[in-house]
Amino acid sequence: MTWNVRVDTRLCQGSGMCAGTVPEVFALDGERARARADAVEPDERILDAADICPALAITVHDGNTVIGPRRD
Repeated sequence: MTWNVRVDTRLCQGSGMCAGTVPEVFALDGERARARADAVEPDERILDAADICPALAITVHDGNTVIGPRRD
């Protein structure tokens, strides 16, 4: 099982919080973040990164279901 991670570069503010939380999954590319790979092994820290993104630019998908960011 893998998750798909997407960063919407139109929303990303380049805070680097995602890269600081999961550097093996996210990287800063100039002024924006990007996912290092589309498919990643499930890891709770990836959901944490999606949750703390100030622009809500990160989405995590399990198949066709969006699982992050998590909503209260």
